[in-house]
Amino acid sequence: MQITRQSEYAIRTLVEMAKHAADETLSTQAIALRQEIPADFLKKTVKLLILARLVTTQRGINGGLRLARPAEEISLLDIITAVDGPIALNVCLAEGNNCKNQNSCSISAALAKAQDAMVNELAKISLASLAKANE
Repeated sequence: MQITRQSEYAIRTLVEMAKHAADETLSTQAIALRQEIPADFLKKTVKLLILARLVTTQRGINGGLRLARPAEEISLLDIITAVDGPIALNVCLAEGNNCKNQNSCSISAALAKAQDAMVNELAKISLASLAKANE
């Protein structure tokens, strides 16, 4: 499994936002420039972050983007799943999959254990800790 470029951009975008005051808004243009992300691609990514309720928008002169909740409450797992959807190391572990061998398959059980470990670790990493490490 590889995290997509769009997830990477989403993480970098939210880290940039977390470095600023909670009530401060940032434009997509400013974020794109600071993080060297193509502006058009960033706009598409931001739409997914808004749908996931990780980012809010404000219109007007002082408009822009801001985090929807404190950076301490946003995990790396939240960001990745907002963009790429639920994590599944194999198709047999994807939500809604009805593999007939799932209960008796040693491969599925091993991958499920690895997936659970990865998901749990991603859930432990907060946006705040990423922003602090990036100072």
